[in-house]
Amino acid sequence: MSEFSPLRRKILLGSAATAGLSLFPTLSFALQFEESPRKLALNNLHTGEELQTEYFNGRSYQNIELAKLNHLCRDFRRNESIEMDKRLFDQLSAIQNVIGCDTQVQIISGYRSPATNEMLSAKSGGVAKKSLHMLGKAMDFRLEGVPLAEVRKAALSLKAGGVGYYPGSNFVHIDTGRVRFW
Repeated sequence: MSEFSPLRRKILLGSAATAGLSLFPTLSFALQFEESPRKLALNNLHTGEELQTEYFNGRSYQNIELAKLNHLCRDFRRNESIEMDKRLFDQLSAIQNVIGCDTQVQIISGYRSPATNEMLSAKSGGVAKKSLHMLGKAMDFRLEGVPLAEVRKAALSLKAGGVGYYPGSNFVHIDTGRVRFW
């Protein structure tokens, strides 16, 4: 019986690990981050509010900064906020890393109350009745000065959740649901 050489064993184990991680996109996405600070500059286009934040200091999420992000991403129509899924902010940060920019994130929609979502759904066929926006798990945005197609491509490459492309409305949708695209 032949023995595996140490190099061959490492190659086989590495291939198996890579294949295994591809079955778990969220885990694979999480491994892309180094334990370094994560910063974002954001602008809520409906309220005009801006925020520059370091929401992760390299060791832990910063609750005060997350609270500021939750407020910025609130349903501006009803002035209601919810705890947003921090993985959305990680996705934004990762999208910027893939593109190689740190330009301002322009938020079109973060949290939507059920009442707001119902009103928007009645006006447009493009609004899901059970939208992840109502759970704080979705965001519609664009990156200042970055072509929308490039933002979409970067978001898709992460395989970290849903990605919607709306060039007619000039935004990309990301969420922390299952991996899918439209």
